[in-house]
Amino acid sequence: MHQFLTPAKKPLKVLKSIGYICDTSIQMPFRSIHPQSFICNIGQLRRPAIIAKNTTLFHLYLSTIKLGKLPGCVVDIRELKMPNFSTVLTLLVLFSVSANAAATKKVFSTSSRDDVIIHSSITDDTICKSLVQTQGYVCEEHKVTTKDGYILSVQRIPVGQSGKTEDKPPVLLQHGILVDAAPWLLNSPDESLGFILADNGFDVWLANTRGTKYSRGHTSLSPNDSAYWEWSWDELVHYDLSALVQYVHDQTGQKFHYVGHSLGTLIALAAFSKQELLNMFRTAALLSPIAYLDQIPSQLTKAAAQLYLAEDLYGLGYRQFPPGWDVLAPFLEEICNKPGNDCSNLMTAFTGPNCCVNSSKAGVLLKHEPQPTATKNMIHLSQMIRTGTITMYDYGSKDENMGHYGQPTPPTYNMRSIPKDLPLFLGYGGKDMLADVKDVKTLLNDLKDHDISKLVVVYRKDYAHADFILGVNANQVVYDPLVSFFKLH
Repeated sequence: MHQFLTPAKKPLKVLKSIGYICDTSIQMPFRSIHPQSFICNIGQLRRPAIIAKNTTLFHLYLSTIKLGKLPGCVVDIRELKMPNFSTVLTLLVLFSVSANAAATKKVFSTSSRDDVIIHSSITDDTICKSLVQTQGYVCEEHKVTTKDGYILSVQRIPVGQSGKTEDKPPVLLQHGILVDAAPWLLNSPDESLGFILADNGFDVWLANTRGTKYSRGHTSLSPNDSAYWEWSWDELVHYDLSALVQYVHDQTGQKFHYVGHSLGTLIALAAFSKQELLNMFRTAALLSPIAYLDQIPSQLTKAAAQLYLAEDLYGLGYRQFPPGWDVLAPFLEEICNKPGNDCSNLMTAFTGPNCCVNSSKAGVLLKHEPQPTATKNMIHLSQMIRTGTITMYDYGSKDENMGHYGQPTPPTYNMRSIPKDLPLFLGYGGKDMLADVKDVKTLLNDLKDHDISKLVVVYRKDYAHADFILGVNANQVVYDPLVSFFKLH
């Protein structure tokens, strides 16, 4: 139930009167935004509650949700103010992680089934047309089908802006979670890694993970089918990465370099730990490497994992994450484009204070991101945050794990099993709240016996998560040594 409070009413009393059991002692990450925030139990579900003193938030909320039935959100209308970014961020977090299945189903469901799948708006444009050819580069669109039926979109930039063909090997760029290949290309050509590699003579291939805007095809399923979203990053390792690597190798006839960012590093590390695909890799560059996650300082991300919010969403029938972004994104984009609103704060809340991302790019980024992923994928990452381990997806019971793996616990991806002679380039930042320093050092400890001549580590004290792909000076402090590393191998 959703209540609109007047100044005369006491928020906690009203919450209790409608069946909420609230704990004000829990330190919610939202308190930096709204001091009056706490956790409430609604039946078996735990939800954040915020007393938001802003009528614009209320109207934006109504326009977005349509129905006033978001468990745990309490709006106190007291002030008439334009929203600041913290207010919008609060709305985004609440909308992404707190949901009433019955209410939202009436607005967004596309079928009578129990699962609730939210459409992403698909247009006829392509990454080649919108981001590459507009900069004067040749670009090819390719389709790759995985063994489990997903049809992935891949872009190829075979030559640099000059058009001259050089005999340098291919490079496959793999993005992270909730994005697609666009961030590799959003800055100017002399600042974007995709263009820099092409201008240095490399044959550039850009991957787009299943479920993202240009990779929503399947041989038998639709994104409206709940089965379409039944995957975690395990499947990205065993199906997506495998298919992409084989395709690029077959098309070019060469071993190639690999660049991953964020989740794109995790799936590569997992494959390497199982001794998979190694015969097709020359090197691997891992930017903001994700392996261990239990020490992340991002309070929003940690709170979501500790509250089992992804599991709650899955239990409510949401298979695509984030639910409802199609509705919220236009409002957020409009607010971000207003003078005085710095939307780089949105990235800061989740990724850390990015030193070198042009704030004007945040609005551009919102035209392409975030891209959807599977809620099951978010559950898998949440498991890693809670346990501090790198394992396959945990189905939650010995019997289910036995059915999938033949053992009561999920198999481990052992980082110490990565071949010691595989050339690796690792770039990480001191301000990163996802690939944080402590967790990266745990990974580096696993690599302590790696051939020192095959391991290059670049540490930037001022860099956070997004700086490695959107930083305006990354071309000098990260990409120049990366290109030199590739040329050496």
